[in-house]
Amino acid sequence: MRKQTGPDDWREANRARWDERVAIHTASDYYDQSAFRRTRDVIRDFEAAEVGDVTGRSLLHLQCHFGQDTLSWAHRGAARVVGLDFSEPAIEAARDLAAELGYGPDRAAFVAADVYDAAEAVPDTAYDIVYTGIGAVNWLPDLAAWAETAASLITPGGFLYLAEFHPLGDVLDETSGSQVTYDYFRREAWDEETPGSYTDFGAETVHNRSVEWLHPLGDVVSAVAAAGLRIEFLHEHDMTLFQRFGVLRRGEDGCYRFPEGRPRVPLMYSLKATKPA
Repeated sequence: MRKQTGPDDWREANRARWDERVAIHTASDYYDQSAFRRTRDVIRDFEAAEVGDVTGRSLLHLQCHFGQDTLSWAHRGAARVVGLDFSEPAIEAARDLAAELGYGPDRAAFVAADVYDAAEAVPDTAYDIVYTGIGAVNWLPDLAAWAETAASLITPGGFLYLAEFHPLGDVLDETSGSQVTYDYFRREAWDEETPGSYTDFGAETVHNRSVEWLHPLGDVVSAVAAAGLRIEFLHEHDMTLFQRFGVLRRGEDGCYRFPEGRPRVPLMYSLKATKPA
């Protein structure tokens, strides 16, 4: 497993950034809270197909932001969902949203804690499903510790499901997505100052520093396998959820793909891994 490097204050920098952006995100068209209150479901079709029926099952959502995905699984029939995020404002927004939709803490609970401390922070010892994504593992320097934590919280016979942006997208040029511009095997963190947010690039923000890591696909699979989970599948997808590159085109399903006729590359991936019974 490659050792990632980065600044000691990565967690504080990222938390300040995410804390500030909660209000921007909950008010944005991107997340469209009004539509979510009507539909109560933002799970992508490929996730629903790959996770399967969650009726009567317990689900833990790691790095849940303000809870739309978490509450969507409750709407789909999960008996109990728990969302965890390191941002206090995000968790407060998630709790407010759950209460507004009529979910009490026995059905939908939210916990403010670091993902590496999840085993001590969440209210239950194990869950049928541990779910995470999308845009989550890039904020973590230690994949082995993340995978071990996730595995420790899965009921025997249960599984981890991860849906993520493909790391290949992080090495291509931002305009055409056709040139390899960055090192796929870099160990150093991306330590950058970027104002605004992916929901509003022009938003006025103060806490603009972010620290992220590129995790090659082999590192992700190896970390999950080393944690004692059995890999059921690793799927790569030719679409993404936002305009990652200028040439991408939005389809009727709301996903973005390269134009027809152009050679495709994976833009997302999904993984399912089961804990032996």
